[in-house]
Amino acid sequence: MTQVISNNPLLLGKGLPPFAEIKTEQIIPGISTLLAELKTELEQLEATVTPTWQGLVEPLTAIEERLSWTWGIISHLMGVKNSDELRTAYESVQPQAVQFFNQLGQSKPIYEAFKALKASPEWSKLEPAQQRIVESAIREAELSGVGLAEDKRDRFNEIQLELAELSTKFSNHVLDATKAFKLKLTLREEIAGLPPSLLSLAAQTARSEGESAATPENGPWLITLDYPSYIPFLKYADNSELRAKVYKAFISRASEGELDNNPIVDRILELRQEKAQLLGFTTYAELSLARKMAPDVEAVERLLEELRQVSYPAALKELEELKTFAQTEALKPWDVSYWAEKQREAQFAFTEEELRPYFPLPQVLNGLFELAQRLFSITITPADGEAPIWHPDIRYFRISDPTGEAIAYFYLDPYSRPAEKRGGAWMAECVNRSKIQENGKSTTRLPVAYLICNQSPPVDNQPSLMTFNDVATLFHEFGHGLQHMLTRIDYPGAAGINNIEWDAVELPSQFMENWCYHRPTLSGMAKHYQTGELLPEHYYHKLLAARNHLSALGMLRQLHFSLVDIELHHRYQPRGEETVQQVRDRLAKTTTVIPPLPEDAFLCSFGHIFAGGYAAGYYSYKWAEVLSADAFAAFEEAGLDSEEGIKTTGLRFRDTVLALGGSVPPMEVFTSFRGREPKTEPLLRHNGLL
Repeated sequence: MTQVISNNPLLLGKGLPPFAEIKTEQIIPGISTLLAELKTELEQLEATVTPTWQGLVEPLTAIEERLSWTWGIISHLMGVKNSDELRTAYESVQPQAVQFFNQLGQSKPIYEAFKALKASPEWSKLEPAQQRIVESAIREAELSGVGLAEDKRDRFNEIQLELAELSTKFSNHVLDATKAFKLKLTLREEIAGLPPSLLSLAAQTARSEGESAATPENGPWLITLDYPSYIPFLKYADNSELRAKVYKAFISRASEGELDNNPIVDRILELRQEKAQLLGFTTYAELSLARKMAPDVEAVERLLEELRQVSYPAALKELEELKTFAQTEALKPWDVSYWAEKQREAQFAFTEEELRPYFPLPQVLNGLFELAQRLFSITITPADGEAPIWHPDIRYFRISDPTGEAIAYFYLDPYSRPAEKRGGAWMAECVNRSKIQENGKSTTRLPVAYLICNQSPPVDNQPSLMTFNDVATLFHEFGHGLQHMLTRIDYPGAAGINNIEWDAVELPSQFMENWCYHRPTLSGMAKHYQTGELLPEHYYHKLLAARNHLSALGMLRQLHFSLVDIELHHRYQPRGEETVQQVRDRLAKTTTVIPPLPEDAFLCSFGHIFAGGYAAGYYSYKWAEVLSADAFAAFEEAGLDSEEGIKTTGLRFRDTVLALGGSVPPMEVFTSFRGREPKTEPLLRHNGLL
């Protein structure tokens, strides 16, 4: 055992994670040793704490950073290298980690020291970032149960532990249910309508499952519920029965048998409600909003209702037009993507598939990096080989300022790996920016980000060819990454995305998506992977024209998710009159134009709110989209064709939204960029709803 501990790379506590050296069997001894050391350090700090920045915040940050370094690596691997052994190790150490997080959050001496610091003469000398960190620490301690009587605190801690275990289980069930479904196609008529890119992927999947002779031309072909397979199958498969089969498998994931998430959903909602009431809130939604930009549930519902009233009639009209086009009285849910794609092809005379050859990943990255240079005066260059990686496909990049000095780095994990990597796309912190002491000198520790996507891998000797949607997803995650990497705040507690209210955190990501439609940006990245030919002009105009194709249906779908989330966390009563499914069906009457099928169990795979950070916060996408659309409008006003206008506005965006992190309230950050508070008009205009 000592051997494993003394050489345990999980105890390094700083620098880039040495992925090649990390083994699953090191997790349990590593975490146990680390938590024992940190517990001792915390108790020493509690005994000797002085209410000053140096006597309180600095030593506390050191404890938090060591913990988040190690725990961050394990959580990262759970997302990108999931395995049975890893899960077992993670689940066995998770309770200890949760216990320590509780002990940290509920420390009376630390809490009292923060309050004393706020009341002391030193307070006025602290920078705004430091003051925000102290204020957040006080609020977080209160929301972590620091003020609870002992019996209530014990119950609170039990809830925290059970919630952590349930969310891990929820996530694993979704991954396993997604992995479990495979549709093997062997006949020509079964693949009618499918594009070459999907046939290549389906044959490659079949080969990986032991069908060594599978080819794109002759099959067999394996369709899965992984996004790069599922989405194009629903769009292009001519066989309606097969579409229905795949669609029904997707919407009922993790809703029955051993992987059933229904009881987990019920239990999570019940525990969240109890937790909120222990802390003196009436509902969990109120507890969630205590940390957000939106002042209360009414403000959230007002915004969602304002958008719903515009979207609903527009979505009904879009559906009627789609039915007319499909020459049918009624559209089944599995027919919508198919006919939407056919309608788009007819209206705008192009398919998403036609565009793929113009978006090879290496070329898209060039275009994205050139845009970042034009907007923010940064240079991005490959640094492959300079960092340990967890899979051969991983890339590593350096970001430099105009003098050539490195200011940040990031990992890119672009391709889908359904056997071990969860679906979706995300940005996570690997290393946080901070001022540190090294050899008696003060230096800046540079931030490093993880950018994770799930696009089609390179297939049959061609590069990863991206759909336009994949391109937008990459730009989105890169926006999150920029806020982490271009921060100028040197205190980890407010650097990058730390301490930013959750409903403002999507601003830079959604802002970046707008640039996918910017002509010069598109010209920089849309080049045919074989001929090098630029995306023809007529395609650009078609993309622009098609941008708001069925946008009201898209908007309504997001509002449906947001309103169900708020309702479940604000009005729904666990074990009451209504079931979770009935709540969703009731809201569907005013937020969907095709009612969900009886077997539609989307809540069982709604990881954002049951296994991610979006509980009573899914509305954040729309809240932040108001901010991001209005931020992009500043560039439109400066002139999208004006290099000078774009550069000036870009640097102002960099110096405010991207640089200030959580050091200033988000509304102040926004107004310092925009010169005024946000308006909803640009969002509705960008969606073609005005």
